[in-house]
Amino acid sequence: MFSNDYSLMRALLEIIVETMQGPAAGVQAAECWAAVLELPCCWIASRLGPFLPSRVAAALGNIQIVKGYRTVVSPRGSSLAVTTWLGLPNDIDPEGSSLTITTCITLMIPNKPKNFPSTPSPPSSIFKMAGGHRLCSQILGFIHALQFLCSITTVYGMVPQSPVECSSSGCILRNSYGAWGDRRDCSALNVTYPTTEEQLRSAVSYAVQNNLKVKVVTKFSHTIPKLACPQGSSRASAGATLLISTEKYDSGIEIDAANMAVTVDAGVGLRQLIDAVESRGFSLVAAPYWEGVTVAGVISTGAHGSSWWGKGGSVHDHVLAITLVVPASRSEGYAKVLRLEAQDPMLNAAKLSLGVLGAISKVKLSIEHRFKRSIRYNFSEIDDVIEDVYAEHAKKYEFADITWYPSRHTVVYRYDSRVPLNASGDGLNDFIGFQPNSILISESVRTAEKLLENKRNVNGKCLTAATTLGFKRLIGNGLKNNGQIFSGYPVVGYQGKMQTSGSCLYSTRFDTSCAWDPRIKGLFFYESTAIFPATAFGDFVRDVRKLRDLKPENFCGVDNYNGLLIRFIKASSAYLGQPENSVVVDFNYYRANDPSNPRLNQDLLEEVEQLAFFKYGAKPHWAKNRNVAFLGVQHKYPKFDMFIAAKQKMDPQNVFSSEWSDAILYGKESEKVDGCALEGLCICSEDRHCSPQKGFYCSHGLVYKEARVCRYSQSSTSPSSTIA
Repeated sequence: MFSNDYSLMRALLEIIVETMQGPAAGVQAAECWAAVLELPCCWIASRLGPFLPSRVAAALGNIQIVKGYRTVVSPRGSSLAVTTWLGLPNDIDPEGSSLTITTCITLMIPNKPKNFPSTPSPPSSIFKMAGGHRLCSQILGFIHALQFLCSITTVYGMVPQSPVECSSSGCILRNSYGAWGDRRDCSALNVTYPTTEEQLRSAVSYAVQNNLKVKVVTKFSHTIPKLACPQGSSRASAGATLLISTEKYDSGIEIDAANMAVTVDAGVGLRQLIDAVESRGFSLVAAPYWEGVTVAGVISTGAHGSSWWGKGGSVHDHVLAITLVVPASRSEGYAKVLRLEAQDPMLNAAKLSLGVLGAISKVKLSIEHRFKRSIRYNFSEIDDVIEDVYAEHAKKYEFADITWYPSRHTVVYRYDSRVPLNASGDGLNDFIGFQPNSILISESVRTAEKLLENKRNVNGKCLTAATTLGFKRLIGNGLKNNGQIFSGYPVVGYQGKMQTSGSCLYSTRFDTSCAWDPRIKGLFFYESTAIFPATAFGDFVRDVRKLRDLKPENFCGVDNYNGLLIRFIKASSAYLGQPENSVVVDFNYYRANDPSNPRLNQDLLEEVEQLAFFKYGAKPHWAKNRNVAFLGVQHKYPKFDMFIAAKQKMDPQNVFSSEWSDAILYGKESEKVDGCALEGLCICSEDRHCSPQKGFYCSHGLVYKEARVCRYSQSSTSPSSTIA
């Protein structure tokens, strides 16, 4: 909710007005309804004017945006729905086409006031389009700002769906995004839901006896590669396969206070675990930024936070022991339970296993006495020193990270360290990207993004990037001093509330969801994550900056999401962990609904991807990335052969392996077919691997000349003749 003054709303309106003032000046105004909630009195005002700074009110008058003000409110049970109809003016493009958009935003107020105004009838339509196809950039900036506004004020929504759906013909496994890297279904003959270790052992035993391929899946299925797919790409080819879901194996959490450890069932969710240990006066030190994961899923894929201190930011490096169910001989009942302790070298294989060794039953993690953290974000417009300061930054702050917005020439440094337990503050890290978003807003943002892509409108993307970054600065990127709103730095809070977030997971009504929920037409994107040896990271940054400087606006699409997030993880003893202190770079970007549609600036991010994984030898995050990131991955890990030896010992019949997981583990390239490079299934070597019919041809990189990328050309002549 808003604070008692109007600082947040005013600042948001300032962003909107400053964004729209120039391009919208002098145009005819469209009808606009606006509702403003005054707190703490809880009544709806019929005019914006009294609550706007004079400069903003004057700007609104000058651009003639608002024709009138009306209030639209309605009761929903014990809540109050505040609905705003936004009408914005036509933007006439050089060709004379135009678009008028009228959309509605609904904010849910949990406590309905006793007296509220009557409810006038809303406009008959939500969207009204006239003429051509060019969406004015001002509308997009407005919608992006509203997306974050609604994420603050709306707290209800859809709970994520189960990833496994079954019918009489078999089961389909989907990830939380609704689409795997190759967009083909992941099928299985059946699924079972054990609740105890013995039931888990029985499930594995049954699979071994019946020669079934097995994969373990969590209730979140929050991975991008097909590590959890047992076999086949359709129900017909699912064959002899079985999914074992840990969704109901999540009740056991045992805290050993004397030995500073906690042992949990494989299916226990991260938030469930954090809350349990915090309630007993302890804290987990490491956790990923997204809490929609299970404990076994976290360690199996190398999920991490950010730290070079202590044991580091990777959760698997805090593992003390693992209980694993593996295939066995007939005399052993076809399955057996292995308990791997710290002194057992097999633990180094099992604590980051990709699920190919067996089924994890229990995980024992180290814990510490409960502590607090203090977080401050420093937004800097000097972005040419990252490579000089990143190492010192990581050494100075225990939970440091850096976010780079290349198109905006902005770097955000996270100053994040422990403070005494008696330090004042009960803050919350509620990252705005993981908050429940209005479904309407998520769908509007996606629609706008698709229009910009289709019309190759780089300037529109840059406007939304600027608006998004401005709003992140305004609200502290989701930090909340009192659990409700951001009022200033530093934000101090307990570790359990500051280390991870994901409030969109817990919404319970239909009108909000996680922005990428596949049941709505919301965000749909790629996520690339490269892990560099610390010594190579600086040169990578320099090359990306060279690429940026050629045409900065081409990076606006990345900055619309979260720029380049830079984190730190420590050298690990895990065979598939990092052999040295490393720097992790994570970036998200638009993915088309139609796999045959190239992206705006397709070549740019392909070159960044190849710079990372091939020129500088970065390793891919095991749970993220497009397929090309895994090419040759087996040669990047010094202890890879030791992992394979452990795999052959624990699962000699490859019960827990499949063609999908083998493709990731052994770095196999997909078959090169027409358009395969568009989705990162291959690296182009011929024009047909791109989309020549849509003007995208295979070409050299601009900075990394050895890169092979799909680049748009208005000429009908292919540039591929220059490729050696």
